[in-house]
Amino acid sequence: MSTKKIENAAQEALKPMEAAVTAGKETVEAVMKVGTDAATKQYEQAVTMTKENVEKASSAIFKGYDEIAALNKANIDAVMTSSNTVAKGFESLSKELMGYLQTSVETNVTIAKKVFGAKNLQEVVDIQSDFARSSFDTALAESAKLTEMSVQVTNKAIEPLQSRVHVTVEKFMKPIAA
Repeated sequence: MSTKKIENAAQEALKPMEAAVTAGKETVEAVMKVGTDAATKQYEQAVTMTKENVEKASSAIFKGYDEIAALNKANIDAVMTSSNTVAKGFESLSKELMGYLQTSVETNVTIAKKVFGAKNLQEVVDIQSDFARSSFDTALAESAKLTEMSVQVTNKAIEPLQSRVHVTVEKFMKPIAA
């Protein structure tokens, strides 16, 4: 056989191998392209999902901050309302007590004048007995009045605070229950 025929035969024998190598190369390239595309798509999905989760978390954090700020403002307003109620109540109690003390001093002066104007010891004892009984009754009545006023002031001052405690507890318990 001639060299040319051998070369032609060798070339003919190499054609299926070249075709197989080319097919293998194309298959590897196709697999690599599909793998790269899939990896790129998954990466993009992961980035998108991360962005969405960060945005949701940020939104929730800022919403929570705004809610807490509003809650704290309302709580501070309730404390201020309560403080004003206590101050006004203390002012009323002080006026009542000062009125009682002024009346008591006036009564004492009047009794002292009666005692000095008494004609005998029996009259002094009677004046003193009436004064003691009257003073005790007045002190008891005034004490009851001051106690009632104190209870009213306390209840009125506690109302806004109790309301805010209820709202605050409800606000913080709602996420736990959900």
